[in-house]
Amino acid sequence: MPGFQELLVILLIVIIIFGASKLPQLGKGLGEGIRNFKSGLKSDSDSADQEEAANNSEAKPQP
Repeated sequence: MPGFQELLVILLIVIIIFGASKLPQLGKGLGEGIRNFKSGLKSDSDSADQEEAANNSEAKPQP
């Protein structure tokens, strides 16, 4: 796990590369990307659960 000094150096490099005015946009884009990724995983999980339930109901005839 990086310490405080390493994080500070990384932050300074990011500010130099992107500029201070672009940091809020960069953070917003990163946050939206993470949110979309999580919702995609959740929807994939939900669809897999629905498919499994459908397969189980087809495989076992109900009395």
